[in-house]
Amino acid sequence: MRQHLYKIFLSAICIVFIGVSVNAQKDSTRGKSVNITSSFKPVLRESAKINFNASPPTADTAKPKLQYDIPNPSLLLAYQPGSLKPLALQVDSVGKFDNKNYIKAGFGSLRTPLVQAGFSFGDGNTAGLNVYAKYVASQGKKEFQDFASTRVKLSGFYKTAKNIELNASLGMNAEKFYKYGFLPESLSFATDSIRQNFQTISARVGAHNIDKTEFGLLYSPEVRIDIFSDHLKNSESNTVVDLPLEKSINQNFAVKLGLTFDLTRLSPKVKTAGTINNTMYFISPSVLYKKSTFDLQAGIRPSWDNKTFKMFPNILADIGTEDKRFTFQVGWTGYLRKTTYQYLASQNPWLWMPGTLQNTRIEERFAGFKGSIDEHFSYAVKVAFNKLNNQPLFVNDTSALGDGKSFRVVNEEQMKVLNFGGEIGYNIEEKFSLIANLSFNQYTGLKTNKKAWGLLPLELNTAMRLQILKDLWLKGDLFAWSGPQYLKKNGSDGKLPGAVDLNAGLEFKATKNLGVWAQFNNIFNKEYQRWSQYPVYGFNFVAGVVFSFDQKN
Repeated sequence: MRQHLYKIFLSAICIVFIGVSVNAQKDSTRGKSVNITSSFKPVLRESAKINFNASPPTADTAKPKLQYDIPNPSLLLAYQPGSLKPLALQVDSVGKFDNKNYIKAGFGSLRTPLVQAGFSFGDGNTAGLNVYAKYVASQGKKEFQDFASTRVKLSGFYKTAKNIELNASLGMNAEKFYKYGFLPESLSFATDSIRQNFQTISARVGAHNIDKTEFGLLYSPEVRIDIFSDHLKNSESNTVVDLPLEKSINQNFAVKLGLTFDLTRLSPKVKTAGTINNTMYFISPSVLYKKSTFDLQAGIRPSWDNKTFKMFPNILADIGTEDKRFTFQVGWTGYLRKTTYQYLASQNPWLWMPGTLQNTRIEERFAGFKGSIDEHFSYAVKVAFNKLNNQPLFVNDTSALGDGKSFRVVNEEQMKVLNFGGEIGYNIEEKFSLIANLSFNQYTGLKTNKKAWGLLPLELNTAMRLQILKDLWLKGDLFAWSGPQYLKKNGSDGKLPGAVDLNAGLEFKATKNLGVWAQFNNIFNKEYQRWSQYPVYGFNFVAGVVFSFDQKN
């Protein structure tokens, strides 16, 4: 059986091989050819694309927080001797009266008439003209304790289309005094012999560019002319030409250059006395560096005082915080202060005309700080070590009649001054404001005079304004000082007692255009002396009305 299966299997194999051989013989007879069963076309697969669909931003409803950088308004001013006119009745202070017109009139207890007016014209933006006038007079209880003052001033400005603002002013000031400080009081004088009148005509013309030029320049040239005279026909002309220029180099650096000419010619009535010429000029080159927390001005001030050369430093630096809440100040600077008959009369109106004019050379080294605690309170403090040459002083003239009613001007060759100054201010919108200034001066190292005759060692000034109701304002002024040194007839030195003077004023609206005001002076009724032998008025008051019209917002 098994053999039978093998035979069948071998027979099947043979049949297969025979079939294959027959097919091979049949294909060998055909020619060579290529049979294409399908065509191939390569195709890239489509790439995936990014779909940019813009989506609107989410609306921001949060209220933005804006930061305002408002510099502190406190100023550290250069040393200047304090001045006060005992007879100049300051009824009230008048600030800038742009865009309002008024007439103010009143009468007071010392037979004091007061008339004051202010008018403004123009749009206040591209052009404007202000006109101001005031007349006040008083008659004291003492013989010849009379005073009168008349002031008129016109000031205007005009902005051109070429980035320039022109400004000019013209004014007249006339003051009348009498030398009533003679001792003993039983002496008798003719009115004309003790009369003291001063007249001043002033003019000023200036220009400045509003924005920096394409070359980064800021300029503001100015010319000032004063014609001053007294009742004895002594006259003086003062001309000042100031040419400041500043160029910005980049955001932080700038170069500043100033050129100033100051010319004075004093012509006495007595021609034999000779004309007095007083000329000074100086150049002020400096480099400025400004950043948010650091300001530096470094320069020099070469000066010529009547052909005498003097080099002064001019270095000032401010170091503060980003928010200007605190600023440290330090400096070393020097300059010339012009001495003129007009300047001396503004300090003491009962003087003789000076026989010479010597300009004061001032050199200051100071350090201090200023800032603010919040939006209401500000402060400033300064300590300075100053050196003064040719400082004018005032002494009672006892050489002629021995009555001391006139003052002679004497020069101190050199003196040193330790100065401490402070200022605090508090302000609540327009409802309340208070500012107080304190100045302490210690005079040492005098070479020509025994004491600093007539200069105040300590002075305090305070001004307050309070809005009690919507149409009711109260204001007050407090003046206090330590008495100055004076020279007695026997050659010894004396010291005047100190003084405290409180003034208060009240003003309220009666109608829309009509207001009522009152001013009370020397409330403590102290007849103190700012200058030796010249007591001031005691308690006095002035009251009246003020009419405002044509008001513009």
